[in-house]
Amino acid sequence: MHVGDAADVELDANQMSARPITLYDGPVESVLESSLGMLDPATRLYGRVWTAGPQVVIRYYEAHPPDGDTVPICAVARLGRGQLRKKPESQPGTAILEFSEASAYVVNSFR
Repeated sequence: MHVGDAADVELDANQMSARPITLYDGPVESVLESSLGMLDPATRLYGRVWTAGPQVVIRYYEAHPPDGDTVPICAVARLGRGQLRKKPESQPGTAILEFSEASAYVVNSFR
């Protein structure tokens, strides 16, 4: 994998294809929908969600391929045009998002 590589991802394995979805501060399990470098679709990405700002922040630190060993990664979830922006009815510690999908981008560090 290289910095800038990206793949589609379902943000929460427990809410696949739902609209809208609710994310909570804390751990998250996402699912790759397309290949990301050596990682095949259906690979689980484990990371953390932060909901304090106007947009959700999701950082991934570990990948679990269906038939392989755990792989450390450094990736973030992104979606263009502010679409990871929380809906106004989101309560503290939660983020209601219109879409269940985004892209996971490999980065060289978290900022």
